[in-house]
Amino acid sequence: MNVNSFLPKKNSFLAVVILSFFLVHCQRGGDAADHSRSGLLSQYEPVEKDFAEIKRGGVLRMITYYSSNTYFLNQGLEVGFEYELLREFARENDLALEVIIVGADENPFDLLNQGVGDVIAANYTITDERREVAKFTRPYNIVDQMIVYSADLPSRPQTLEELEISGIPISVRRNSSYYNRLNQLIDDGYDIQVDIISEGLDTEAALVQLASGNLRATVADDNMFHAANRYMEGLYQGPVIAEADTIAWAIRSNAPDLETRMNRFLYKHFRFVDDDDRPRRSTFLNILRRKYFEQSRQMADYYNPDWQYQSMGIISPYDDIVKAVSENLGLDWLLVTAMIAQESGFNPDAKSWAGAVGLMQIMPQFVETPYEDLYDPYINIQVGSQIIKDHKDHYAYMDSTNQIAFALATYNVGIGHMADARRLAIDRNRDPNEWENISDSLLMLMQHRYYQNARYGFARGIEPVRYVEEIMNRYRTYEAILALAEQQRAGFTNLAGPQLNRRP
Repeated sequence: MNVNSFLPKKNSFLAVVILSFFLVHCQRGGDAADHSRSGLLSQYEPVEKDFAEIKRGGVLRMITYYSSNTYFLNQGLEVGFEYELLREFARENDLALEVIIVGADENPFDLLNQGVGDVIAANYTITDERREVAKFTRPYNIVDQMIVYSADLPSRPQTLEELEISGIPISVRRNSSYYNRLNQLIDDGYDIQVDIISEGLDTEAALVQLASGNLRATVADDNMFHAANRYMEGLYQGPVIAEADTIAWAIRSNAPDLETRMNRFLYKHFRFVDDDDRPRRSTFLNILRRKYFEQSRQMADYYNPDWQYQSMGIISPYDDIVKAVSENLGLDWLLVTAMIAQESGFNPDAKSWAGAVGLMQIMPQFVETPYEDLYDPYINIQVGSQIIKDHKDHYAYMDSTNQIAFALATYNVGIGHMADARRLAIDRNRDPNEWENISDSLLMLMQHRYYQNARYGFARGIEPVRYVEEIMNRYRTYEAILALAEQQRAGFTNLAGPQLNRRP
C-alpha cells in the first residue's frame, strides 16, 4: 500500500530538530558578521487563505519544531505547550489540527505564505524583521533572552564586558531572534563572537549540544532554560541580553479574520492588568506552563539522554505489535498506528459509549473473538487490522488514494452508510469512486431531505469525514518524525534528509 499517494506531490526536505552535531561557518564580531540579512525574508507573497477557507477545509495547520515545549510524542500521544494551546483554539472553532514539522532546509515563513501551514506556533519572539513577512497575534508569553554556557567552561562571564574579553563564541541560528539581538549588541559596540549553527538546531537542540559539551555557549529564552536546567546537566546561566520579549503566533499578513479570532482566544488566557505590568494568565494557561516549564516526570523523561536514544523512531508503546501484524497483512504500520491514536489514544482498556473496546475500538457483536480477549493489545490489533484490510480489499479496484480513504471511512461509519453515500453521489451525477464526492454525500446524509430516502437512514457524516482527514494528518506527522529519527541514527551525514510531500 502506498499511503504517500494519498498526499499531493510537492517535495520538501525534512531534517533533524534535536541532537545534531553540524555547525556551519564561524563569524567574528562586527568585522565578519552579516548584518544585511536575517534569513527570514520570505520568497513568497502570502496566498489568499483566511479563516473562512480554513473553516471550509476543516483543518488548521500548525507549523512548528519537534521539541518538548512545542510538539512531541509521549507514549504515542501528541503533546507540547504550543500544540496544546493551539489545539484548544482549534477545538473551540471546530477544527482539526495538523502538525507541519519544519525541516532544516525549510523556512517556516515560506511554509506559512505558501499555504502549507496556517500559523507558526514555535515560541517565536515578535521582531521587526519577522513583521516584514508575517503578522503576529497578541502575545501569550513574555520572556527574557539570556546567554547560556556549557558547564565545561572553566570561566563563565556574567557581564557583556567579561564576555567580550573571554572570546567565547555564542552559537545561534541565523533565523533566530537571538541572532538579531546579538547583532544589535555588536552594533552597540560589543565585540561579541557569533557562530552560525544549522537551522535544524532549535533552541532546545542547542541546549542539548551545550550540555553534551559540543557547544560552548548559546542563547535561550529564560523559560526554556529553566525548564531544561531541571533535567539536563551541564548548563550554566549567563547574563540577560534582552528583557520582556513578547511571544506570539505568526500568521499570514492577509488573514484579518484569523487574526481577530486568535486574538480573541488569546485575550481570554493572557493579558496585562491596567494598573500592573504583570500579565494575568488563565487557569488553562497556568496548567500548561506548569506542565511544560516546571517540574514533571514527562519532561524528565524527555530530557533523559538514554530515553532519547532508546526512543528514536518509536511512535507508540505498541510499535512492535503493529509492525508484526501489519507486515503479515500487507498494511502500512504507520496507518494502523494513526488509527489506534484516533480510536483509543493508545489506551488498551478504552471502551466507548457504544460498546467499542480496546486499542482499535472493536464492536464485540460484529466479531467472533471472545469479549475479554479484545482487551488484549495483540488480539485487538490483529482483529482491527484484519477489518481495515478487508475494507481495503473491498475497494481494491480503486486507486490507492481513494482506496485508503474509503476503507478508513467504512471502518468508522460502516459499509451501509457508505453505500448510501455512493448512491447519493450517483443520483447527483458524481463519480462514486472519488472520496471528495463521497465526503460531500456523507455530510448531506445529516440532512432530512437526503437521509429520509437512504436505506440506512441518518448518518453523522461529519465524523467519518474528519476521521479520514485526521488520520491522514497524523500519518504525515508520524512519517516526518520517523524521517527525523532516521537522520539521528545515520549521524546526520545528509542534512537535506529524505524528501517528503508538502501540500499547500
